[in-house]
Amino acid sequence: MVSIEDLKDSVDLTHLTDDMLERFTSIIDVLRFEEDDIVFREGDPAERFYILKYGKILLEKKISEKISFAIGAIKPGYSFGWSAMLNDRASYSTRTVCAEPCQVFSFRAAKLKALLSEEPQIGYLFMQQLLEVVKTRLDHRTSQFVTVLRNHPDIENLI
Repeated sequence: MVSIEDLKDSVDLTHLTDDMLERFTSIIDVLRFEEDDIVFREGDPAERFYILKYGKILLEKKISEKISFAIGAIKPGYSFGWSAMLNDRASYSTRTVCAEPCQVFSFRAAKLKALLSEEPQIGYLFMQQLLEVVKTRLDHRTSQFVTVLRNHPDIENLI
């Protein structure tokens, strides 16, 4: 069973009290993966939300049949599989590959959404922190994109 102390290491759960964290322990599955294992593929139904306990996860996007590239990396304590928090028809938008052996806390989307709905205060705090993480990652990717544009020779001539 996952301990409350394990959950305190998660960025998405840092604002929750011990009593609130206790509610999560009964709905967590602990999964282990080896290097190069795929947790989910782009287009798979988004049925689970994940928090990385240890290891490193790469988020990959396929741009052709032969080419895919990493658009981000997940470090311990951070979440992925956010699409699972959307509607029941959502699918994952990236492929996730283990860059090294990993352990993840996995939540079935239906169980996690039920908990957040039944406990509005937990739901509010959880979603507020998740949005903060999403915003930070979006800001980082936007900064990377702008840097690439600035350094592109064709665009550099326009500036």
